[in-house]
Amino acid sequence: MRYHNWLLIAPILLILSCKSGEKSYNKGRYDDAVLLFVKKLQKRPQDATALDLLPKAYDQAKRLHEDRVNGYMVSNNELKWENIRGEYHSLQRLYDAIHASPAASAIVTPKDYRNAITGAQENAAQVRYDRGVDLLEQGDKPSARRAFDEFNACVGIIPNYRNAAQLRDEAYQRGVVNVVVRAIDVRSPSFQFSADQFRDILIRNLQNRNINRFVQFTDERIAQSNNLRPDQFLEMRFYDFVVGQTYVDRTQKEVSKEIEVESTKDSTGKKVVIRTKTVKATLFYVRATVLSEGQLDYRLIDVASNNIVRGDRLPGNYTWVNEFSYYKGDVRALSEQDKSTLGGEDIPPPPPQDLFMLFTKPIYDQLTREMQVVYNSL
Repeated sequence: MRYHNWLLIAPILLILSCKSGEKSYNKGRYDDAVLLFVKKLQKRPQDATALDLLPKAYDQAKRLHEDRVNGYMVSNNELKWENIRGEYHSLQRLYDAIHASPAASAIVTPKDYRNAITGAQENAAQVRYDRGVDLLEQGDKPSARRAFDEFNACVGIIPNYRNAAQLRDEAYQRGVVNVVVRAIDVRSPSFQFSADQFRDILIRNLQNRNINRFVQFTDERIAQSNNLRPDQFLEMRFYDFVVGQTYVDRTQKEVSKEIEVESTKDSTGKKVVIRTKTVKATLFYVRATVLSEGQLDYRLIDVASNNIVRGDRLPGNYTWVNEFSYYKGDVRALSEQDKSTLGGEDIPPPPPQDLFMLFTKPIYDQLTREMQVVYNSL
């Protein structure tokens, strides 16, 4: 059944392919037309339309690409060889398609552009290499970063071109901005360990955000052990912070209910209450709130000039809340709604060191955004 369906569909596909090739040819999309006609001849070697239009489409495509090559050749654009290589690649694609089809090769003799591609690639890589060397010789960081891009482009054209990969790595090292993150002034020995943790997490956060490929944030201790020369210092100090400020709100509510103690039934079987009593209970509600907050002062200092590149004061806060309720007295005095409010337990807040880390957590994103403003245009 499937084979029968294919026999019905195949002629339709061939007709569509032919029409699509003609359409591309008439619209001046000669590359597409060549590839479609070659595909058509692979299925129907005697197709009259493809046999007639394929040579014309190839001649037009060849003329169009070679005219572009000639235009690039006389231009003053230093990177013209990359455009020329692109045109030759397009022509080689047509060569490969025709060369792989006996029916197409019988009516078209395509030109092989492999040598032209090789020459264009060599010239394109040489231009990028020379531009990189000139920039690297200027000796400043912005030029080194531009040199990195040039050598990277060179390697992208020809992976093993001369010593371009080595010079790319050297350009990166010369262009990188080493930001050394100094120890945080916390002015409270009991929170120094937490402040050090904050710094470690902050450095990882800044690196993982990949703010700029040419910016490296390094802990001061690591920088000193590796003899790393800093370009900038990031200095921080926690200012006016409070950890564990506790508030406890307690409320209570007295409830009572008249309940049945004794009952009987009359002659008709109806229930008759003989005696009742009042039951009472007290509902207790407790809400404990522990507030931790503070501000981080930071300064980004340029080592060479000793100028402040950027500085600000960033706030952070965290509120720990625990709510629970219980009752004393007779549970029968409670309504269903009262019972639904019961629950929870009196638990202690996190230790001060944990509260410190929690209130500083919002500062990570704020400081990261600040660094993005500084280094996005680097």
